[in-house]
Amino acid sequence: MAQIAHRLIPLTAVALVVIAAAAFAELVNPAVALVLAVLVGLGLAAAAWRHLRDAERILAWVHALAADKEPPPPSVATAFGRSVAQTVRGIDRALRDRIRRLGFDAATASSVLDALHDPVVMLADDRNVARGNAAARRLFGERIVGRDLAETLRQPEILDAVDAVLGGAPPQTVTLILPVPVHRVYEVRVQRMVAADPSEAPIDRAAPAALVTFYDRTAIRRSEQMRADFVTNASHELKTPLASLIGFIETLRGPARDDAPARERFLAIMQEQARRMSRLVADLMSLSRIELDEHVPPTAPVDVGAVVRSVADALELKAAAQQKRIQLDVAPGLPPVAGDIDQLHQVFQNLIDNAINYARPATEITVAVKAEADRKPGVVVAVTDRGEGIARHHLPRLTERFYRVDPARSRAVGGTGLGLAIVKHIVNRHRGRLEIDSEVGRGSTFSVHLPPADGSGEALGGTRAGWRAAS
Repeated sequence: MAQIAHRLIPLTAVALVVIAAAAFAELVNPAVALVLAVLVGLGLAAAAWRHLRDAERILAWVHALAADKEPPPPSVATAFGRSVAQTVRGIDRALRDRIRRLGFDAATASSVLDALHDPVVMLADDRNVARGNAAARRLFGERIVGRDLAETLRQPEILDAVDAVLGGAPPQTVTLILPVPVHRVYEVRVQRMVAADPSEAPIDRAAPAALVTFYDRTAIRRSEQMRADFVTNASHELKTPLASLIGFIETLRGPARDDAPARERFLAIMQEQARRMSRLVADLMSLSRIELDEHVPPTAPVDVGAVVRSVADALELKAAAQQKRIQLDVAPGLPPVAGDIDQLHQVFQNLIDNAINYARPATEITVAVKAEADRKPGVVVAVTDRGEGIARHHLPRLTERFYRVDPARSRAVGGTGLGLAIVKHIVNRHRGRLEIDSEVGRGSTFSVHLPPADGSGEALGGTRAGWRAAS
């Protein structure tokens, strides 16, 4: 409007001055001069009205554009109005293109961040979580965003590192150990974010000021521990059968060289010792592989009832050979669980095989598969034997490596002392829990509780193991 005024007012003033001068010099009649002045004023008013009307239309159009609408340009009568409308339209197109590019870049960055395997958390200057990627939300829960990091992580070392970086310190690296639901080790790196400008932040939250990245080092630590444990356990457990083999070999090469009955007896013992060592090495390798992947929960849906039926069918002949019977009770309509079918097969084979080995002759092993009654719709598998039972003080240690209630009987039935340790680690990987209920003189029940296939099981929490016994 100022430009319009700057154009019209000088022209009108010049015209009025010319008319006044002509009237003063008596070149025109005063009445004619008055009429001319009136006409000039009317022309000025008409021109101003046209520009004002165009300005109102353009202003209404701009308001519609600001409301995220896309109406067509208004119809204007003046060249100046058309110029203004064309300029506004160009600015609008440029802004919309830039917004689309920014939206695409933001969506791409968000997708890339969520696709990262490692949890990533962005913090504001007040230590509140401004953003967490999908891995972080799975690890710490969906409610992490918008809350102080201290409400989720209570480790002083990490909070001190975050406060130091937010205060201007260089990047910090600390170690985080999460004992539940399974033991995990993270290398946590805290660094200041570049160009954390509050003006660039969303309206409803602060601009990210620090980046906290959690690098999972569990597999590396487990590999190192696995090698150390394997050497320690193998050397300890293989020492006795190796000593036996060496002794029998020396006897066969010496005093029993020509003693055929002794040779046959010694060879049978040597074969059994060799088989024991083979089973021991196989179980140690299996346990090491399970521990290596224990921090990664399986995701494939598994029909637990079908797995248990398959195991029971495979062990039915063994039970019959010992005058025992497997009673299988699978409830209908069970929900699938998120699991590794081979590992679950190993769990139930170990439990049912143990029940057959330790049950009294001419008794029944009951295997019940049913839905959870007092929790979210998971599945529980209970294996019950009618054996001698287990005393209370043994129960908390049953899942330790090589722990045996009766070492002589365990070796007699071919046990390596690793079966329940394998069961425990597989159940932990499935984010389930193992319960042991035993009564001396009456038998034992081993119950495996597994969460449903739609349960994430990743938020901070803990799997629970329970032991109950009556002496």
